[in-house]
Amino acid sequence: MEKRVAIIGAGTSGLLACKYTLEKGFNPIVFEAEEGVGGLWRHTIEFTKLQTTISTYQFSDFSWHSFAKEESPNSQQMLHYLNSYAQHFSLFPYIKFNSKVMEVEYVGESSEEMEIWELWGGNGRPFFSKGTWHIAVQDTKNFSRESLIKLVQQQTWRPNLNRRMMALRCKSTRRHLETGVHQREVYEAEFVILCIGKYSGVPNIPLFPPGQGPEVFKGKVLHSMNYSALDNKIAAELIKDKRVTVIGSQKSAIDIATECAHANGVKYPCTMIQRSAHWFFPELNILGIDIEYFYANRFAELLVHKPGESFLLSLVATLLSPLRWGLAKVAESYLRWRLPMKKYGLVPSYSILQGISSCRIGVLAENFYDKLKEGSILIKKSQSFGFCKEGLLINGEAKPLETDIVILATGYKGDEKLQSIFKSHVFQKYIIGSKSSSVPLYRQIIHPRIPQLAIIGYAESLSNLYSSEMRCQWLAHFLDGNIELPTITEMEKDVKVWDDNMKLHAGEYYWKSCIANCGIWYNDQLCKDIGCNHRRKKGLFAELFEPYGPKDYVGLSHKR
Repeated sequence: MEKRVAIIGAGTSGLLACKYTLEKGFNPIVFEAEEGVGGLWRHTIEFTKLQTTISTYQFSDFSWHSFAKEESPNSQQMLHYLNSYAQHFSLFPYIKFNSKVMEVEYVGESSEEMEIWELWGGNGRPFFSKGTWHIAVQDTKNFSRESLIKLVQQQTWRPNLNRRMMALRCKSTRRHLETGVHQREVYEAEFVILCIGKYSGVPNIPLFPPGQGPEVFKGKVLHSMNYSALDNKIAAELIKDKRVTVIGSQKSAIDIATECAHANGVKYPCTMIQRSAHWFFPELNILGIDIEYFYANRFAELLVHKPGESFLLSLVATLLSPLRWGLAKVAESYLRWRLPMKKYGLVPSYSILQGISSCRIGVLAENFYDKLKEGSILIKKSQSFGFCKEGLLINGEAKPLETDIVILATGYKGDEKLQSIFKSHVFQKYIIGSKSSSVPLYRQIIHPRIPQLAIIGYAESLSNLYSSEMRCQWLAHFLDGNIELPTITEMEKDVKVWDDNMKLHAGEYYWKSCIANCGIWYNDQLCKDIGCNHRRKKGLFAELFEPYGPKDYVGLSHKR
């Protein structure tokens, strides 16, 4: 039986999936909608920098040292790093650029047959099932600009520069489908790896009262996704000498507001409209101590209740909970002392522990509070707003806020994006699960009821590149036959245990898959599955107190 592997997306997760499947002897094909690698890093504004230290956000076997000296590289440095990684490991011949996957369909086994399976895929193995995946791919190279604006929310695509995919490595079966606009090709593969990310593609647009939507506004309205996709020069021309209002309070809103303030100063201040404040660090340390020593070592995880932990570990976490609370208060007090958060109404209503547990913490854009102080950034709090001809109607204010441009930094619908790629309504239902839970993935990789498919990069951590590499190593061993999956029922029980743990720590702020609290514990499970030693440090002290990072997991190998 053929073992064709298709990877959708050539961001960080897609590159890792390609590299590790190649190491196991597979010949994957990677479908990438754009002309180059990088994923989200191809569409970040000029002020965006890395949110973690380079020691944690790097490939385990490809160092940052020759690419950036500072701890927080910018987006262009990040793209250079990713391109160099792909070049170093000869990944480019396996990537088919300008190839947007429109949908995937599992063909060969009915939903009724799959419903009675006890083992994943019917046999618990990645291959040897009767079904195959059909992958409908749209060539974006020949799209007109008008068609692209309509189909992908105004993102800009440029001609393909890489012509090396004439002979496809996976020798996929292809057939042609005619769409209403352009031609599609359909490829076949026995296994699909989705690396499509969750912060792109489907913007989250707020609902507005009747008659108060963007259509009544005489100025321009765009989502942060569209703004970030603009060339830096075009973006600068768009906001220059304009009154810009940014809706949102997360990292993208902070970066865009800072960029606007830098461009226009106090003459045309940028207004931020926020519903709530979030925890942001000025740099990645607390009182001069690297933040990793607080949250990325085994001792830190001893203070936390972990999914599937033993009675002894549960007891230890309970007894040490006052210490965990105390360390969190130290961090909160440090930030309140270091930053004038109270003065500007930017003290979050939730604890920093909940922020970490829900992956809501971030790093401030440079000089953000300086911009607040000089008046080039203004903050307004409002739970709702609407549009009028002159600008925005803000809840509680008598006069409208006059503005020229409104940028909606209101996030993305990652679940909807993931759901929409499946043609099967049954699989769409499986992906969403329940409204009160995240996408149900075993080991944050495998859906128990969707065969021959893996999802990489959905669950988050303090360093997503690092966690994606761990998952890709696990997946490569699974594809190579070195890992046995439990039954579907057992996998679903394990998924619920992890989901319940996330809810326990994040509380009312639970809204997505985030394993920041217990990333080392999670990696331990992957190492045990692979059959390698999960204790990666030398000596007890180092094992307890030294931060864990990508370099600790270089080349995990099966040793049973």
